[in-house]
Amino acid sequence: MYSNSVMNYNLKHIARLCQIDCPLVFHAGRHTYATEITLGHGVPLETVSKMLGHSQIETTQIYAKVTDDKINADTRILDERIAERFSVVI
Repeated sequence: MYSNSVMNYNLKHIARLCQIDCPLVFHAGRHTYATEITLGHGVPLETVSKMLGHSQIETTQIYAKVTDDKINADTRILDERIAERFSVVI
């Protein structure tokens, strides 16, 4: 396994070759993977924690930002579950 500094060096080299004018670091990729790819698509926090190799779930909770899209999706699911159990008579 390559060290973090070797990965960052390689990313900077790739950025120069591709004329990318923003800093690329390996940790940003882990952050994007945790927030957008896994948590953003409903993978449970406990699973993401194991995937990232964290020994403490509190470390993973740093990535667990709640987006408006996630709030809206969860609210729709809750509304559907409530509607299945209760009927509203007007």
